[in-house]
Amino acid sequence: MAGETKMTLIGNLADNPTLQYTDGGAAVVNMTVIANEKTYDSTARVWRDGDSLSMPCVAWRQYAENIAASLTKGTRVIVTGTLKQRSYQPADGPRRIYTELLIDEVGPALRFATAEVAKAAGKRPATQQAAPAQGAPAATWPPRPTTPPAVNPWPTPAMAG
Repeated sequence: MAGETKMTLIGNLADNPTLQYTDGGAAVVNMTVIANEKTYDSTARVWRDGDSLSMPCVAWRQYAENIAASLTKGTRVIVTGTLKQRSYQPADGPRRIYTELLIDEVGPALRFATAEVAKAAGKRPATQQAAPAQGAPAATWPPRPTTPPAVNPWPTPAMAG
């Protein structure tokens, strides 16, 4: 869509991706990518740590299941997606705003690693029930949307005025 803020981020996974399922059965994975800046100090001839960016990332459906099955804590990844800003009004406090990256593509960075690619199995059979969500979703921060984003946000000819 026009006007979206696209971002590519290269960094390491802070923890293992967390796979959960909504009440409607849609898979959602949450992970945090940390990108550390390194700067070269030419007078001391050493690399120094600079600022770091910790970016929450989210993916939905089969893509979420593939990410959870493939990536682990510490893996160096390349993530590209759309920045989304959401707000949340807790019952006991002021409105909170947070930013996350809605993942378009993610993969391991292969500069210092190797990867074995295997084609993922198709979608889950209709008879298989969604697994219940782990933990207490009401107590997690930031809160996760209960419905996945629209697959095709463009109106179809039948929907057009």
